[in-house]
Amino acid sequence: MKKHAFLVALVGCVLVSSALVSSAVPAQDKERETYRQLELFGSVFDRVRSDYVEQPQVDEMIENAINGMLTSLDPHSSYMNEKTFRDMQVQTRGEFGGLGIEVTMEDGLVKVVSPIDDTPASRAGLLAGDRISHIDGQAVRGLTLQQAVEKMRGRVGSPIKLTIRRNGKPPFDVTLTRANIKITPVKARVEENDIGYIRITSFNEQTTSGLEKSVSDLKKQVKGKMAGMVIDLRNNPGGLLKEAISVSDAFLDKGEIVSTRGRKKDDGQRWNARKGDISGGLPIVVLINGGSASASEIVAGALQDHRRAIVLGTQSFGKGSVQTIIPLPGHGALRLTTQRYYTPSGRSIQAKGISPDIVIEQLQLTALPDEDQRREKDLRGALSNPEDGKAPAKQPAAQNGKNGGNDQKVTDYQLVRAIGVLRGIALDRRRTE
Repeated sequence: MKKHAFLVALVGCVLVSSALVSSAVPAQDKERETYRQLELFGSVFDRVRSDYVEQPQVDEMIENAINGMLTSLDPHSSYMNEKTFRDMQVQTRGEFGGLGIEVTMEDGLVKVVSPIDDTPASRAGLLAGDRISHIDGQAVRGLTLQQAVEKMRGRVGSPIKLTIRRNGKPPFDVTLTRANIKITPVKARVEENDIGYIRITSFNEQTTSGLEKSVSDLKKQVKGKMAGMVIDLRNNPGGLLKEAISVSDAFLDKGEIVSTRGRKKDDGQRWNARKGDISGGLPIVVLINGGSASASEIVAGALQDHRRAIVLGTQSFGKGSVQTIIPLPGHGALRLTTQRYYTPSGRSIQAKGISPDIVIEQLQLTALPDEDQRREKDLRGALSNPEDGKAPAKQPAAQNGKNGGNDQKVTDYQLVRAIGVLRGIALDRRRTE
């Protein structure tokens, strides 16, 4: 009896209610099970270290065990050793070595989220949604995402062969040359004399400053007579959360930009816009596609929910989670999914993506020759032109796509439609003034 009373006191500590004591038991059982599982891991580790056919590398075993634990949670949680952590820090500053692709893991293969503009990957024609099955002839299946990424990294100038699986096509090989990737996150130009086109390729530490400079330069080029702006987020794999917030804030005067919620109720955060719109209230069209992910979706969702922009294109990637980088002194860092983010209207886009206001598939426009068409002059008995015999009229130059960005107008159907939407908005505004 005394022994029983002692055990109750040990379990319940200062609790005097038997009901409270009994409610604590399940939690203690869970703790015991956790320690039992850790003992199992230790037993397996010791047996492998002592009896495996070859001497194993202990540090690699532990690193792989940690990675296995994290990658079983979701595709974006992982362990970064010291070298990988340093590479990640350099990458967020906008310069790093590699192929220029943002990747994730799907069904055991490396999936391309997005190729980055002006990199070996984009020049080789890799597309969002491509799956990499082999790296230099070695199968990807069985590797962790981190291991696959490490294999794709290497000395600048060295070649690498990737085997690509693309929907509707047989597997094919692509050979790329590793390069020093310098990302210019924002590029801008004037379309059709009065439309500002801004392409944001990633969200790193230079994105917001690059955006502000681009908007200022565009306004100077059109001398204050801008009809609207296109913000192109297609194939933008994302990046820093704080940059996505500041880019959204640049076009919003007020209201929520994004909120995040974790497992605990008090883990949530909310960011609101400050007064000031760098565009001066100009109409905006945001372009997205299946390669627009993470930070890109934050911007598109915020501008869409506040009806600040029309979102045009195709469904975005659907990465609605936030990863926290937790440094582990002397051991790299932990990249852990800690929260989901929500658009101002409270919707989670995790595994769903942003739905465009106007769905426009990317199409390739091809000029149709009409030399064989009959014209007035070919009709029997047609009247002659009184100007015949005089100096021939100057014929308009053929649009070969090399002057003033006409290549974009011919090949980029989504951009053409975006400009058309802005023209319609500008016309409607003039009519109501």
